Amino acid sequence: MKVKKAIIPAAGFGTRLLPATKAIPKEMIPIVDKPAIQYIVEEAINSGIEEILIINGRNKDSIENHFDISYELESVLREKNKTKLLKISEDISNMANIHFVRQKEAKGLGHAVLCAKAFVGDEPFAVLLGDDIVDNDYPCLKQLMDVYEKYESSVIGVQTVNRDQVDKYGIIDAEKIDERTYKVKDMVEKPDIESAPSNVAVLGRYVLDSEIFNILEKVEPGKGGEIQLTDGIRELMKSKDVYAYDFLGTRYDTGDKLGFIKATIELGLKHEEIKDNLKEYLSLLAKKL
Repeated sequence: MKVKKAIIPAAGFGTRLLPATKAIPKEMIPIVDKPAIQYIVEEAINSGIEEILIINGRNKDSIENHFDISYELESVLREKNKTKLLKISEDISNMANIHFVRQKEAKGLGHAVLCAKAFVGDEPFAVLLGDDIVDNDYPCLKQLMDVYEKYESSVIGVQTVNRDQVDKYGIIDAEKIDERTYKVKDMVEKPDIESAPSNVAVLGRYVLDSEIFNILEKVEPGKGGEIQLTDGIRELMKSKDVYAYDFLGTRYDTGDKLGFIKATIELGLKHEEIKDNLKEYLSLLAKKL
C-alpha cells in the first residue's frame, strides 16, 4: 500500500528552549521566516503525503491558527495590493489536508502515535517529529517511503552520530544489507556509551505498519509512566521485519538551542531574500572572533 498519511506529534512542552517556550509552542518558533513545524509539513507534502494529523497539546492553538485561513490578515493584504505576501498567507492554508487531535496527557511518543489510530485506520503511515528538520532536495520522508515500498516493511530513519552522543538517542543493533539500509535486530533507548550496540541513531522519521497501534495499546509504560514508541517497534520486530535507512540530508535538532541557531544560520544562507547580506555579515563577524 502507498503511504498517504502522516502524523506530526507536537504536544511536548519544549523545555529545552525555555524561557522562549513558556508562552510560545516550540513548533511555532521561526527558522528564518517560517515556524519550525511548517518545514516538517512541507517535507511531508513534498514526499507525496495527502493527509496530515498534528497531535497537539493544550495552549497550542497557534499551530492550528497558522494553518487556517486568516481572513483579517488576507483582507488587509488584499486591500493594500500586497499580492506577494497575500499569496504566502493563502498558500499556507491551502498546502494540505491538515487535521488536529489533542493529546490530553503527556504519556510519551508512543501514546502520541496511538492518538492517531482512528485517523490512520489500517494503512501504513509516516511519523515526523517536530523537533527535527532535515534539509535535502530528496525529502527525508520520501527516502523512507521508497524503502518501505521496496521491502513492504516498517522503516526507521537513522544517521550515524559520534560515539559520545549515543546516550542521547535511540540506538539500533542491526545488520547492514546495502550501502544505506539496515535490517534491525534490536533497539536500545539512550544506552550508556560503553554498552551501546552501535552509533547508528534513530532520528525523527518513521514509516510504520498500522499493526503498531495494537501493540502500543498493550505496551507497559516505561520510565516516567510514558509509553515509548521504541518499545512498540521492538515488539513489532517479533512478528515483522523492520528496516532502518541512513537518510541523506542535514538534520537539525531545532528543539535544542545550538541546533536551532545552526538551522537558522544555514537555512538563512539558502534564503533568496537574505542570503547575500547574511553571508557578508558572517564574514565580518568571523574576523572578530
